[in-house]
Amino acid sequence: MSRELDTAIKAAREAGGIALRKLGELDLAEIHPKEYKDFVTEVDKACEQCIATAIAETFPEDSMLCEEGSVANGRSGRKWIVDPLDGTLNFIHSFPVFSISIALCNAHDDLVAGVVYQPVLDELFTAEQGKGAHLNGEKIHVSAQHDPEHLFIATGIPFKEYHYLESYVSMLKDVIHDSAGIRRAGSAAIDLAYTACGRFDAFWEYKLFPWDYSAGVLLVREAGGIVTGFSGNSDINSHHSIIAGNPATHALILEKAKKHFQEHL
Repeated sequence: MSRELDTAIKAAREAGGIALRKLGELDLAEIHPKEYKDFVTEVDKACEQCIATAIAETFPEDSMLCEEGSVANGRSGRKWIVDPLDGTLNFIHSFPVFSISIALCNAHDDLVAGVVYQPVLDELFTAEQGKGAHLNGEKIHVSAQHDPEHLFIATGIPFKEYHYLESYVSMLKDVIHDSAGIRRAGSAAIDLAYTACGRFDAFWEYKLFPWDYSAGVLLVREAGGIVTGFSGNSDINSHHSIIAGNPATHALILEKAKKHFQEHL
């Protein structure tokens, strides 16, 4: 295990401990509006501070991009991308589906290490470029399922922006027709991690940010899956839309995305 991955794992576990200690114990005074229909809690901030400190102490020359505003402009060319609590609304409501996501990009913007930690289940998903993906130390692979009658697919539902809601609903109807079931977890990092280990056969969402998906993208790719944007471009940062799955399910969702989101691409 690299020093980078080891640092990310320790930071994610420590942040997960902070979150677990406050699960179900939040006061209203600890919840703050961030923007329309979006919130941040004192727990998000504490987790981010914990992670940012651990990274800065170990890799002071690296840059950082964190959801709640912690930024470091290092000289190494490398960048850590952090979501200290992915699924904040779930956490606020004591819905026990949330995660800590930490990823590292090299100087060429390639994802080289990623961690998604789900503290309630003590599930640690890890990946390093070229070394595969793992769940609690055991190697994982994307699903081999391809029969529409059996597909179990995850998505993220629009909740702030409505200009593409009609396109999303049309695509959702189409995917429902060619699947056995759809789920919405409320944490894109978990959706991607579950796709990496085969619990979900595919995942799609429109309008995400790097801290939402970076670690999960590496997990899926290292687990043998395909991740692109809705246009089919593997450079997901150019559009912030995600389709992830095995070769068959990715192709299925991509065809539907191009059909229903053409005007937005």
